Amino acid sequence: MNEATTQDKAKDQPLIDDIRLLGRLLGEVIREHEGEKAYALTEEIRQLSVAARHQDDQHASERLKALLKGLTDQQAISVIRAFTFFSHLANLAEDQHYIRRRAVHERAGSINEGSLSHTWQRMYQAGISRDEVAGMLAHAHLSPVLTAHPTEVQRQSILDIEHSIAALLAERDAIRLAALAARAESAAEAAQAAGTSGAAPAGSSSSTGEAATTVAARPAGSALEEAARVDHRLLRELATNEARLRAHITQLWHTRLLRFAKLTVADEIENSLSYYRATFLPEIPRLYADIEEALEGRRVAPFLRMGQWIGGDRDGNPNVSAETLSLALQRQSDVVLQHYLAEVAHLQRELSLSVMRSPVNEAMKALADRGNVTSAHRQDEPYRRALAGMRARLEATQRVLAGGETAAQQGMDFPPYAHAGVFLEDLRTIDHALTAQHCEAIAQHRLRPLMRAVEVFGFHLATVDLRQSSDQHELVVADLLSVARIEPDYLALDEAGRRAVLLRALDEARPLRVPDAQYQPLTLKELDIFQTARHMRERYGAAAIRHAIISHTETVSDLLEVLVLQKEVGLLRGTLDADAVASLIAVPLFETIEDLRNAPGIMGDFYRLPGVAAMIQRSGGEQDIMLGYSDSNKDGGIFTSNWELYRAELALVALFDQLGREFRPVRLRMFHGRGGTVGRGGGPSYQAILAQPHGTVRGQIRLTEQGEVIGSKYSNPDIGRRNLETLVAATLEASLLPPPADVPEAFLQAAQTLSNDSMAAYRALVYETPGFDTYFFQATPIREIAELNIGSRPASRKATQRIEDLRAIPWGFSWGQCRLILPGWYGFGSAVARLREQMGDEAATTLLRQMHAQWPFFRTLLSNIDMVLAKSDLALAVRYADLVSDEALRRTVLEKIDTEWQRTQEAMRLITGVDHRLAGNPSLARSIAHRFPYIDPLHHLQVELISRYRAGNQAQEVKGGIHITINGIAAGLRNTG
Repeated sequence: MNEATTQDKAKDQPLIDDIRLLGRLLGEVIREHEGEKAYALTEEIRQLSVAARHQDDQHASERLKALLKGLTDQQAISVIRAFTFFSHLANLAEDQHYIRRRAVHERAGSINEGSLSHTWQRMYQAGISRDEVAGMLAHAHLSPVLTAHPTEVQRQSILDIEHSIAALLAERDAIRLAALAARAESAAEAAQAAGTSGAAPAGSSSSTGEAATTVAARPAGSALEEAARVDHRLLRELATNEARLRAHITQLWHTRLLRFAKLTVADEIENSLSYYRATFLPEIPRLYADIEEALEGRRVAPFLRMGQWIGGDRDGNPNVSAETLSLALQRQSDVVLQHYLAEVAHLQRELSLSVMRSPVNEAMKALADRGNVTSAHRQDEPYRRALAGMRARLEATQRVLAGGETAAQQGMDFPPYAHAGVFLEDLRTIDHALTAQHCEAIAQHRLRPLMRAVEVFGFHLATVDLRQSSDQHELVVADLLSVARIEPDYLALDEAGRRAVLLRALDEARPLRVPDAQYQPLTLKELDIFQTARHMRERYGAAAIRHAIISHTETVSDLLEVLVLQKEVGLLRGTLDADAVASLIAVPLFETIEDLRNAPGIMGDFYRLPGVAAMIQRSGGEQDIMLGYSDSNKDGGIFTSNWELYRAELALVALFDQLGREFRPVRLRMFHGRGGTVGRGGGPSYQAILAQPHGTVRGQIRLTEQGEVIGSKYSNPDIGRRNLETLVAATLEASLLPPPADVPEAFLQAAQTLSNDSMAAYRALVYETPGFDTYFFQATPIREIAELNIGSRPASRKATQRIEDLRAIPWGFSWGQCRLILPGWYGFGSAVARLREQMGDEAATTLLRQMHAQWPFFRTLLSNIDMVLAKSDLALAVRYADLVSDEALRRTVLEKIDTEWQRTQEAMRLITGVDHRLAGNPSLARSIAHRFPYIDPLHHLQVELISRYRAGNQAQEVKGGIHITINGIAAGLRNTG
């Protein structure tokens, strides 16, 4: 064993200790509550699985399969719950170890890639000044956007218990650190006692001399006694902590993993808000403070803001309506106002400064007088008086915005704040007064973080996006035009005809709607949503809703239709040929390979329509364009999806640079629809942003956070803060660092060739192999996922078994469950093999290795494929293939998959020069090695129970067991959403 391996093991020992502790406690709970037999069965399965995985023991593997196959339904449930909860607990231990290792690095002064410290170092080396950084941030916009999708399998009750366990793991570290500090102090005192005489040194003060005498006078054994006391206290505190851990694990064991009912949109809203309370509200202001400190006090504009789809994303979800949109903002407002009220209450207790000690300025006096506090005990305390009035105004605001009351209904002495800016001005008045009193240090701790929170979150918390499919917009516009007798059959028109009709409507001052006319239910629902959006903006501020995203944008008319719908409800004012101003940015979402290729042409044609460019300038001069990773991957495979996204970004940036010369510059912002899995654009965010084509970020980026990734990134405040820091660091580096050398033409040509051949191989399997859809629906748990109560959105857009109609999210999720993770690698091996044939082995190998070494896009893509291959398991996938009833189909598809698997592994070895996966990410490799033996039984039991279920065993234990395995496997693999 080499020294590096020994050091790595030593670093991981605390993680191993935590996992063993949690595993032991879980085992004790199982023994106590399920009985010795259940415990012994679980332990036997664990040992066999470890032997089969780590020792490649074929006999143990066969015994494991036979044992699992022979379990009763009830035994299977018990085993599944045990291994599922172990996966959850292992995740908590890994999260705590990440925090622990980061703290070690920071104390040692080391700088990690992805940290802001690393970014500042790179900026300094590149000669970029602090003024330049602050100047860029003044116009920047970075927004993580939380979405709800049908792969979020965690119950809130489970998450709450896990938060408590995580806190106790952190407490264990704190206990140990305190004990180490006490031992060090005791050792130092002992050393001082051994080397110091009883007399005080000459010239020392009497108190110092007395202290020295006291130390020296201690008996020689007192240091040992103190060490013993420290050890005893350590053991006692750790035992208390362990007892509390055991209590929470007992609670976890007796808590239901599955929901009885399907999630509603209201449930999804509440789930998402937990991340704001835990992480975003407290941590984002701290991140801003760190940035300003690094910039030596330079003002940083509020560039980092949160976004939400939950409540406004209607695409394929009939459960989203005007009511859910209103509810989303009402609940968001309630959460942020609760936070403000809590912080103001703390300030009211803390700011006890008296004018008898130091007078305040006139503005502060006026604010204090408006507090209307009559108590004689508070007359000399202007800050407390002012904050009492501000608190009353916030409470009134909460009743209006979150409770639905009007100011008139309240009948209160204190009016609600008209908007967040007024509240912020009151806070600034306090800040200015404290600064004038030379009490700025007091403002730093709570007041200024609160001021930053108000700047960032306002009274709306997060911007809610509207999203709907273009075909639904078409139906609504067609209905409006038909009832108005303007165009009887809009849907029959070609693109030129549609544009002409829509432009005439936008040039017309009157709306299309006819009073008291009969419209289709879809028309009424969609208009109600846009009308509600207008009311929400008036109520919560313009930042509450800023975007109307158009899924499946394929034509210019798809964009014009959204402008027409805005005009119908007053969100677009004026006429396009004169003075139109649009409240919402019409955001095209380009999803398929063809859509990505057409994106520049569509946007160019749109902006060159009469009046469009001028309207966008009047409306703020911003244009978001959303790029879909999921559907493009399902359409063309991993390499082609990433390559076409890369090309589309370059072409769109070039287009908008040209449009800026033709008209006036528009701020272009790419919105990346990334999912949790690599096949859906997932992977490390830092590398993903830096892998964007140079010049395409420019301080402007939005990106979705989806599935289990939201929980793994943001449920723990410290880890959430690190992930936000990573996004900021990558955005700064991608925007400000000087461009690398231009990508060689040979790289671009090779990437195009790889893309063509990769897509051909992928589509040959997925869309051209007869019966592949049958294979997919039988060899994966897609049917069972569709039945699981894990989201409000249906798994498929249409009630068919066509791959084309299946949503990309359950498509990728299902492949993850059966451990093929096919969308994240398939086709690349064939593409590399074909390139080697065309160029010759030596030339192709040299070129591919140069691309890997010099081109961030290619290197990041291969790193993600590497991770997917490491998490994939062909042997387990073969077990799932046994569920396919047609033996010939099973053999045909498996043979193609196996061949491509071998080609892809060979391609990775050829390019990276290493035989094993994750050579460049040893921590993830160790994590996978630790957890795979505990996931394997879940896979085998999932296959067994699916087989029973599909054979007609409809017992609740069978169905519930399948659904729990889905939960456990998702938890074990982490980025499956």
